[in-house]
Amino acid sequence: MAKGKYIFWRLVALLLPYVLIQGLLGAGLISDFQQITLMMMGINIILAVSLNLIVGFTGQLALGHAGFMAVGAYTAAVLTLKIHQPFLLSLILGGLAASLAGLLVGLPTLRLKGDYLAIATLGFGEIIRGILNNVEYVGGAAGLLGIPRLTTWTWLYGFLVLTLLGVMNFVNSTHGRACLAIREDEIAAETVGINTTYYKVVAFSLGDFFAGLAGGLYAHYFYLIQPSSFSFFRSFDVLVMVVLGGLGSITGSVLAAMGITLLNALLQDLAEFRMIIYSLLLILVMIFRPQGLMGRREWSLARWLEKRGEARGPAGS
Repeated sequence: MAKGKYIFWRLVALLLPYVLIQGLLGAGLISDFQQITLMMMGINIILAVSLNLIVGFTGQLALGHAGFMAVGAYTAAVLTLKIHQPFLLSLILGGLAASLAGLLVGLPTLRLKGDYLAIATLGFGEIIRGILNNVEYVGGAAGLLGIPRLTTWTWLYGFLVLTLLGVMNFVNSTHGRACLAIREDEIAAETVGINTTYYKVVAFSLGDFFAGLAGGLYAHYFYLIQPSSFSFFRSFDVLVMVVLGGLGSITGSVLAAMGITLLNALLQDLAEFRMIIYSLLLILVMIFRPQGLMGRREWSLARWLEKRGEARGPAGS
């Protein structure tokens, strides 16, 4: 397969969803409700892919992802609303604040394993929510109101692509292979000289950076953010997406995030039964598809083009 042809089709794959949705938005063919669903779909994809880096690729069970999303959301919102900083700078600083929080939490807690790590990260998420509830500068329990609505489909799609490319490149790098080794057998990884704590902290901080970006995008789309929006149930939602899509599959995280966001939109009138439905969904997945929808497999553009070429070969000969 020619390199130029691959680059062309990769650009098409990246730009087609953006151009299609942007055209529909410009033509007024997408309702307000559908726009909200679409934006939440993009934000959830960023959250699911970033958590999959920690849980699926590095093998660390973290239950406080909503806490890092909250750090990014409040940091970005304060910067634009009260300090009047540019939107892009606020988003990046929000992501960096979440990454720094991940570093501070990760250094002591990532020496823990299994259930202990899960409890520690869950505790951090609740600590963040408790602090936000009691700080009047950010609105306390009432939250921050009047955040400028700066998140557009263009901004969201740009950061969505950045997240996908960033995580994929990390996973395929030397650092990513070290994280995969830790996931498969941490003791064996330590034996061959891999600094397991260092690589776990790197993956944790990078995943939290993207969670902070998602929080900033969320805050600047919905005008209002409250501590209750970043509870344990939010972390559980994202974890369901990761498990349903497949631990260690970016493609699976994307598909699961899209499906669950759509399911949320369809079941909005049955909000009190949503967790029951999630629980049943997880049970069914664990019984019939324990590895998730995609397992650890990824959709590959190169393989698709090769198969397409093979399918056309006999016809053209």
